[in-house]
Amino acid sequence: MIFGAHESIAGGVYKAIERGKQATCDTIQIFNKNNNSWKAAVLKPDDIDKYFKLIDELGVTVATSHTSYLINIASPDKTLFEKSINSLVEEMERCNRLKIPNLVLHPGSHVGSGEEAGIKIVGIAINKLFKKLKNNECTLLLESTAGQGTNLGYKFEQLAEMIDLTEDKDHIGVCMDTCHIFSAGYPLIDPKDYKKTMKSFNDIIGLDRLKIIHMNDSKKPFGEKKDRHEHIGKGFIGLEGFRNIVNDRRLKNIPLILETPKGDDLKEDIENLKILRGLVKK
Repeated sequence: MIFGAHESIAGGVYKAIERGKQATCDTIQIFNKNNNSWKAAVLKPDDIDKYFKLIDELGVTVATSHTSYLINIASPDKTLFEKSINSLVEEMERCNRLKIPNLVLHPGSHVGSGEEAGIKIVGIAINKLFKKLKNNECTLLLESTAGQGTNLGYKFEQLAEMIDLTEDKDHIGVCMDTCHIFSAGYPLIDPKDYKKTMKSFNDIIGLDRLKIIHMNDSKKPFGEKKDRHEHIGKGFIGLEGFRNIVNDRRLKNIPLILETPKGDDLKEDIENLKILRGLVKK
Protein backbone atom coordinates (compact mmCIF):
# COMPACT_ATOMS: atom_id res chain seq x y z
CA MET A 1 0.00 0.00 0.00
CA ILE A 2 1.09 3.61 -0.61
CA PHE A 3 0.96 5.65 2.60
CA GLY A 4 1.35 9.38 3.09
CA ALA A 5 0.10 12.59 4.69
CA HIS A 6 -0.73 16.19 3.90
CA GLU A 7 2.42 18.26 4.41
CA SER A 8 2.93 22.02 4.64
CA ILE A 9 4.65 24.09 1.92
CA ALA A 10 5.63 26.81 4.46
CA GLY A 11 9.06 28.15 3.48
CA GLY A 12 8.76 26.97 -0.13
CA VAL A 13 7.00 24.20 -2.04
CA TYR A 14 10.11 21.96 -1.80
CA LYS A 15 9.86 22.01 2.02
CA ALA A 16 6.83 19.70 1.80
CA ILE A 17 9.06 16.98 0.30
CA GLU A 18 11.50 17.28 3.22
CA ARG A 19 8.61 17.12 5.70
CA GLY A 20 7.19 14.09 3.90
CA LYS A 21 10.52 12.26 4.28
CA GLN A 22 10.72 13.23 7.97
CA ALA A 23 7.17 11.93 8.50
CA THR A 24 8.04 8.53 6.85
CA CYS A 25 5.67 9.16 3.89
CA ASP A 26 5.84 7.28 0.59
CA THR A 27 3.85 10.12 -0.97
CA ILE A 28 2.25 13.41 0.13
CA GLN A 29 -0.59 15.84 -0.47
CA ILE A 30 0.06 19.60 -0.47
CA PHE A 31 -1.69 22.92 -0.97
CA ASN A 32 0.04 24.49 -3.96
CA LYS A 33 -0.78 27.99 -2.62
CA ASN A 34 -2.08 29.56 0.61
CA ASN A 35 -5.32 27.66 1.25
CA ASN A 36 -7.09 30.60 2.95
CA SER A 37 -6.29 33.28 0.38
CA TRP A 38 -7.45 33.98 -3.18
CA LYS A 39 -4.03 35.34 -4.01
CA ALA A 40 -1.27 32.91 -4.96
CA ALA A 41 2.40 33.68 -4.39
CA VAL A 42 4.53 33.22 -7.52
CA LEU A 43 6.21 29.81 -7.75
CA LYS A 44 9.92 30.69 -7.70
CA PRO A 45 12.07 28.88 -10.31
CA ASP A 46 14.68 28.04 -7.60
CA ASP A 47 11.98 26.52 -5.39
CA ILE A 48 10.64 24.45 -8.30
CA ASP A 49 14.16 23.18 -9.11
CA LYS A 50 14.72 22.20 -5.46
CA TYR A 51 11.26 20.55 -5.39
CA PHE A 52 12.03 18.23 -8.34
CA LYS A 53 15.56 17.57 -7.06
CA LEU A 54 14.28 16.51 -3.63
CA ILE A 55 11.60 14.24 -5.14
CA ASP A 56 14.42 12.41 -6.96
CA GLU A 57 16.79 12.39 -3.97
CA LEU A 58 14.35 11.50 -1.18
CA GLY A 59 11.98 9.29 -3.15
CA VAL A 60 8.86 11.01 -1.79
CA THR A 61 6.29 11.67 -4.52
CA VAL A 62 3.43 14.20 -4.57
CA ALA A 63 0.22 12.28 -5.20
CA THR A 64 -2.11 15.24 -5.13
CA SER A 65 -2.67 18.88 -4.31
CA HIS A 66 -5.75 20.14 -2.44
CA THR A 67 -7.62 23.29 -3.45
CA SER A 68 -8.14 26.41 -1.38
CA TYR A 69 -11.06 26.27 1.06
CA LEU A 70 -12.45 29.53 -0.38
CA ILE A 71 -13.44 27.95 -3.70
CA ASN A 72 -17.16 27.20 -4.12
CA ILE A 73 -18.03 26.14 -7.67
CA ALA A 74 -21.61 25.33 -6.57
CA SER A 75 -22.31 28.93 -5.55
CA PRO A 76 -25.39 30.63 -7.06
CA ASP A 77 -23.60 33.97 -6.52
CA LYS A 78 -22.12 34.92 -9.93
CA THR A 79 -19.17 36.85 -8.49
CA LEU A 80 -18.09 34.02 -6.18
CA PHE A 81 -18.72 31.46 -8.94
CA GLU A 82 -16.40 33.27 -11.40
CA LYS A 83 -13.79 33.91 -8.70
CA SER A 84 -13.87 30.20 -7.80
CA ILE A 85 -13.39 29.07 -11.41
CA ASN A 86 -10.49 31.49 -11.96
CA SER A 87 -8.82 30.30 -8.75
CA LEU A 88 -9.36 26.67 -9.75
CA VAL A 89 -7.81 27.30 -13.19
CA GLU A 90 -4.75 28.82 -11.48
CA GLU A 91 -4.40 25.86 -9.10
CA MET A 92 -4.68 23.35 -11.96
CA GLU A 93 -2.03 25.27 -13.91
CA ARG A 94 0.26 25.17 -10.86
CA CYS A 95 -0.32 21.40 -10.57
CA ASN A 96 0.70 20.99 -14.20
CA ARG A 97 3.82 23.06 -13.60
CA LEU A 98 4.73 20.92 -10.56
CA LYS A 99 3.73 17.67 -12.35
CA ILE A 100 1.16 16.86 -9.65
CA PRO A 101 -1.25 14.29 -11.15
CA ASN A 102 -4.34 15.16 -9.10
CA LEU A 103 -6.12 18.13 -7.53
CA VAL A 104 -8.69 17.43 -4.77
CA LEU A 105 -11.73 19.72 -4.66
CA HIS A 106 -14.65 19.93 -2.23
CA PRO A 107 -17.62 19.95 -4.65
CA GLY A 108 -19.03 23.04 -2.93
CA SER A 109 -22.15 24.28 -1.15
CA HIS A 110 -25.45 25.18 -2.78
CA VAL A 111 -26.09 27.76 0.04
CA GLY A 112 -29.86 27.51 -0.29
CA SER A 113 -30.35 27.08 -4.05
CA GLY A 114 -31.05 23.35 -3.53
CA GLU A 115 -29.03 20.21 -4.19
CA GLU A 116 -30.13 19.63 -7.80
CA ALA A 117 -29.46 23.26 -8.76
CA GLY A 118 -26.08 23.11 -6.99
CA ILE A 119 -25.04 19.92 -8.78
CA LYS A 120 -25.93 21.46 -12.17
CA ILE A 121 -23.80 24.53 -11.36
CA VAL A 122 -20.89 22.23 -10.43
CA GLY A 123 -21.18 20.54 -13.84
CA ILE A 124 -21.16 23.93 -15.62
CA ALA A 125 -18.13 25.02 -13.57
CA ILE A 126 -16.07 21.89 -14.28
CA ASN A 127 -16.72 22.14 -18.02
CA LYS A 128 -15.75 25.84 -17.97
CA LEU A 129 -12.57 24.94 -16.08
CA PHE A 130 -11.40 22.32 -18.60
CA LYS A 131 -12.15 24.63 -21.55
CA LYS A 132 -9.86 27.28 -20.04
CA LEU A 133 -6.93 24.86 -19.55
CA LYS A 134 -4.32 24.16 -22.22
CA ASN A 135 -2.33 20.90 -22.35
CA ASN A 136 -3.80 19.79 -19.02
CA GLU A 137 -2.48 16.56 -17.50
CA CYS A 138 -3.99 16.96 -14.02
CA THR A 139 -7.11 15.06 -12.88
CA LEU A 140 -9.71 16.93 -10.84
CA LEU A 141 -10.86 14.81 -7.89
CA LEU A 142 -14.26 15.48 -6.32
CA GLU A 143 -13.98 14.80 -2.59
CA SER A 144 -16.71 12.91 -0.75
CA THR A 145 -18.11 15.15 2.00
CA ALA A 146 -19.76 14.60 5.39
CA GLY A 147 -22.98 16.41 4.47
CA GLN A 148 -22.65 19.37 6.84
CA GLY A 149 -24.94 22.30 6.11
CA THR A 150 -25.56 22.74 2.38
CA ASN A 151 -22.40 20.90 1.28
CA LEU A 152 -22.75 18.70 -1.80
CA GLY A 153 -21.03 15.36 -2.44
CA TYR A 154 -22.10 13.42 0.66
CA LYS A 155 -23.86 10.76 -1.42
CA PHE A 156 -22.10 8.63 -4.02
CA GLU A 157 -25.01 9.39 -6.37
CA GLN A 158 -24.26 13.13 -6.20
CA LEU A 159 -20.61 12.58 -7.12
CA ALA A 160 -21.68 10.27 -9.97
CA GLU A 161 -24.07 12.94 -11.27
CA MET A 162 -21.27 15.56 -11.27
CA ILE A 163 -19.02 13.15 -13.20
CA ASP A 164 -21.84 12.46 -15.69
CA LEU A 165 -22.14 16.21 -16.31
CA THR A 166 -18.39 16.50 -17.00
CA GLU A 167 -17.45 16.49 -20.68
CA ASP A 168 -13.75 15.67 -20.16
CA LYS A 169 -14.17 12.21 -18.62
CA ASP A 170 -10.40 11.53 -18.83
CA HIS A 171 -9.56 14.15 -16.19
CA ILE A 172 -12.27 13.65 -13.55
CA GLY A 173 -12.14 11.32 -10.53
CA VAL A 174 -12.94 10.97 -6.84
CA CYS A 175 -11.12 11.35 -3.53
CA MET A 176 -12.80 9.30 -0.79
CA ASP A 177 -12.44 10.62 2.77
CA THR A 178 -13.01 7.96 5.45
CA CYS A 179 -14.18 10.43 8.12
CA HIS A 180 -16.55 12.09 5.65
CA ILE A 181 -18.21 8.96 4.26
CA PHE A 182 -18.56 7.47 7.76
CA SER A 183 -20.17 10.71 8.97
CA ALA A 184 -22.41 10.73 5.89
CA GLY A 185 -23.76 7.26 6.75
CA TYR A 186 -21.53 4.76 4.93
CA PRO A 187 -20.36 2.06 7.41
CA LEU A 188 -16.73 0.90 7.41
CA ILE A 189 -16.13 -1.10 10.61
CA ASP A 190 -17.73 -4.53 10.15
CA PRO A 191 -16.06 -6.34 7.19
CA LYS A 192 -19.49 -7.12 5.69
CA ASP A 193 -20.55 -3.46 5.97
CA TYR A 194 -17.24 -2.32 4.49
CA LYS A 195 -17.76 -4.64 1.50
CA LYS A 196 -21.28 -3.23 1.00
CA THR A 197 -19.97 0.35 1.11
CA MET A 198 -17.25 -0.39 -1.44
CA LYS A 199 -19.68 -2.33 -3.64
CA SER A 200 -22.03 0.66 -3.54
CA PHE A 201 -19.15 2.98 -4.55
CA ASN A 202 -18.13 0.65 -7.37
CA ASP A 203 -21.71 0.23 -8.65
CA ILE A 204 -22.53 3.96 -8.55
CA ILE A 205 -19.19 5.62 -9.43
CA GLY A 206 -16.69 2.87 -10.29
CA LEU A 207 -13.45 2.03 -8.48
CA ASP A 208 -11.54 3.12 -11.59
CA ARG A 209 -12.51 6.72 -10.67
CA LEU A 210 -11.05 6.41 -7.14
CA LYS A 211 -7.61 8.05 -7.18
CA ILE A 212 -6.93 9.09 -3.53
CA ILE A 213 -8.24 8.03 -0.09
CA HIS A 214 -8.00 10.45 2.83
CA MET A 215 -7.36 8.33 5.93
CA ASN A 216 -9.00 10.15 8.84
CA ASP A 217 -10.71 8.72 11.91
CA SER A 218 -13.86 10.52 13.07
CA LYS A 219 -14.33 12.51 16.29
CA LYS A 220 -18.10 12.24 15.75
CA PRO A 221 -20.31 9.11 15.76
CA PHE A 222 -21.55 7.35 12.63
CA GLY A 223 -24.01 9.25 10.45
CA GLU A 224 -23.73 12.58 12.33
CA LYS A 225 -22.86 14.55 9.16
CA LYS A 226 -19.99 16.30 10.98
CA ASP A 227 -16.49 16.72 9.49
CA ARG A 228 -14.14 16.30 12.49
CA HIS A 229 -10.88 14.42 11.90
CA GLU A 230 -9.29 12.25 14.59
CA HIS A 231 -6.06 10.24 14.83
CA ILE A 232 -6.15 6.67 13.49
CA GLY A 233 -7.82 4.33 15.98
CA LYS A 234 -8.74 7.15 18.38
CA GLY A 235 -12.14 7.94 16.86
CA PHE A 236 -15.44 6.23 16.11
CA ILE A 237 -14.15 4.37 13.02
CA GLY A 238 -11.43 2.69 15.08
CA LEU A 239 -8.68 0.33 13.95
CA GLU A 240 -11.02 -2.25 12.40
CA GLY A 241 -12.35 0.15 9.77
CA PHE A 242 -8.82 1.03 8.68
CA ARG A 243 -7.77 -2.64 8.75
CA ASN A 244 -10.45 -3.30 6.11
CA ILE A 245 -9.07 -0.55 3.86
CA VAL A 246 -5.34 -1.33 4.09
CA ASN A 247 -5.97 -5.02 3.32
CA ASP A 248 -8.23 -4.39 0.33
CA ARG A 249 -5.98 -5.41 -2.56
CA ARG A 250 -8.09 -3.43 -5.04
CA LEU A 251 -6.70 -0.30 -3.39
CA LYS A 252 -3.01 -1.22 -3.54
CA ASN A 253 -2.13 1.50 -6.07
CA ILE A 254 -4.26 4.23 -4.48
CA PRO A 255 -2.38 6.66 -2.18
CA LEU A 256 -3.75 6.58 1.38
CA ILE A 257 -3.22 10.08 2.77
CA LEU A 258 -3.54 11.29 6.39
CA GLU A 259 -5.16 14.65 7.15
CA THR A 260 -4.96 14.36 10.92
CA PRO A 261 -3.85 17.11 13.38
CA LYS A 262 -0.10 17.49 14.05
CA GLY A 263 2.68 19.68 15.40
CA ASP A 264 5.87 20.90 13.71
CA ASP A 265 7.85 17.81 14.72
CA LEU A 266 5.37 15.62 12.71
CA LYS A 267 5.43 12.92 15.41
CA GLU A 268 1.64 12.43 15.02
CA ASP A 269 2.07 11.67 11.30
CA ILE A 270 4.88 9.23 12.11
CA GLU A 271 2.71 7.46 14.73
CA ASN A 272 -0.44 7.34 12.54
CA LEU A 273 1.52 5.95 9.58
CA LYS A 274 3.15 3.34 11.83
CA ILE A 275 -0.31 2.26 13.03
CA LEU A 276 -1.67 2.02 9.46
CA ARG A 277 1.33 0.02 8.23
CA GLY A 278 0.96 -2.26 11.27
CA LEU A 279 -2.59 -3.15 10.22
CA VAL A 280 -1.46 -4.61 6.88
CA LYS A 281 -1.58 -8.43 7.00
CA LYS A 282 1.85 -9.90 6.36
